[in-house]
Amino acid sequence: MGECCKRTLLSASFGHREYIVLFLVMFQLVRVLGYTSNNRMKVPAMFTFGDSIIDPGNNNHRVTSAKCNYPPYGKDFIGHQPTGRFSNGKLTTDFLASGLGIKELLPPYLRVHLSPEDLLTGVSFASGGCGYDPLTSALVNAISMTGQLQLFGEYKERLKAIAGEERAEYIVSESVYLACTGTDDIANTYFGTPFRKTHYDISSYLDFVVSNAEKFLRQLRQMGAKKILFVGLPPIGCVPSQRTLAGGILRECEPMRNEAAQVFNSRIQNKISELRNEESFRGTIVVYVDIYNILLDFIQRPYAYGFEESTRGCCGTGLIEVTALCNSITATTCPDDTKYVFWDSFHPTEKAYKIIADYILSTYTQTLS
Repeated sequence: MGECCKRTLLSASFGHREYIVLFLVMFQLVRVLGYTSNNRMKVPAMFTFGDSIIDPGNNNHRVTSAKCNYPPYGKDFIGHQPTGRFSNGKLTTDFLASGLGIKELLPPYLRVHLSPEDLLTGVSFASGGCGYDPLTSALVNAISMTGQLQLFGEYKERLKAIAGEERAEYIVSESVYLACTGTDDIANTYFGTPFRKTHYDISSYLDFVVSNAEKFLRQLRQMGAKKILFVGLPPIGCVPSQRTLAGGILRECEPMRNEAAQVFNSRIQNKISELRNEESFRGTIVVYVDIYNILLDFIQRPYAYGFEESTRGCCGTGLIEVTALCNSITATTCPDDTKYVFWDSFHPTEKAYKIIADYILSTYTQTLS
């Protein structure tokens, strides 16, 4: 029988409805397995650990002051709903998950109703207010970095139940992991309270924080991570709240906080270089992500990125309002948040997060493939 006749008979026996059903089944399989036309790296999932910069709502389920599941947070999110993301909209990690072709939003692990697909394609364990210093998390009852790793261990068992042991092992091994915290250690725990200053000068405290960060990386590797993005610290002294608290009457960038961030970044990069040469890290890619310089460029040259204001947040006066002080009852918001680098006195706007995500995707992710 000719090829044309075969196609005609096939079309006659396999109707329009069956083609639609087959297409939908194949499309769903592609989504669940994490392979899309845009997913050039073939990344099955993404997992994140850290603080409020990447917490998509885990703190909604904590008794903590470090939460933002109320307006005006989320005013530019889908449906204009607050989700617990510390911004007016999406986070950098949402844009990264989308840019890697995984999914549009990275959900919090503690969300009440996580679908099997959510678990198969990755979640965030991040908790606003945490740090590498355990005291930082304890001060606000955030989930510590150790606690986040424990949640990851729990997640792995759930993943095996859904995907089977072989598929679960593949997902854990081939996914991208991102760690982003440490700002609260310096801004709040060291400079904001007396607890650590009585035992450490700033240099020895940074050694302590770096040591904990190294310990986190070792534990994450032991739990199966092989592709890790480690995000450095931003110019903490230029964050609006730190300008207000320590920048003098002119609210200038506070140099001691910026220097502390730079010292941490330098020391952790040296540690990462050492880890790469260890036998236990063979076959593992750990990439240091420099966030300090791009954020400093936002602040010093806002107009180059389409911003107009980089010294205060969009919420309220922009000088000190964050979390509970940034609310729709006592704090109005700026007319156009796309002109602002910062949403509140501590966290960037969705626009800034998007630019940062594009920068990470173009600069760092190719080294993970």
